[in-house]
Amino acid sequence: MASTEVTKVIEERLQSYELVFIISPEDDDEAVETIIDNLNKFITDGGGAISNIERWGKRKLAYPIKRFLEGNYVLAQFTLKPASSRQLEANLRIYEDILRYLLVKLSS
Repeated sequence: MASTEVTKVIEERLQSYELVFIISPEDDDEAVETIIDNLNKFITDGGGAISNIERWGKRKLAYPIKRFLEGNYVLAQFTLKPASSRQLEANLRIYEDILRYLLVKLSS
């Protein structure tokens, strides 16, 4: 019984994350903002908080992804529950306009 209580405490603790994702270059600025707003809403609804979002703009890709040679890069730094981070990754995989993403858990 004690092990389940410890597991619940670990799951409730917020972790720091960094997320870099590449959005399709065909999307205009409004579409990019919509994607970022959806990400922001998901994180805040999950009990997390965004500390920083940087838009790096369009950059050339190292290799073609889905026949695109460039993409809109975005970096987000936030805190979130570990269980919610798994849901976030599942949502990022489904999103068609996101070409690639990398979610990194920062050491505490």
